[in-house]
Amino acid sequence: MEELSIEETLKELEQIIEKMEDRDSSLEDTFSLYESGIKMVKACNEKIERVEKKIQILSEEGQDA
Repeated sequence: MEELSIEETLKELEQIIEKMEDRDSSLEDTFSLYESGIKMVKACNEKIERVEKKIQILSEEGQDA
């Protein structure tokens, strides 16, 4: 499975939220959506942390030059 970009992940999270707000969703469906959303948020946070580390390394290298 291909890893989603941060932007794609955020769009999918928005869709999950919309589905969770649907009053016709069962409790089981809502819980399943919540669980999927939490996993996506964690994955997105990890991606952001990797990008932040790369930026920090590049900034430090730029200061050494």
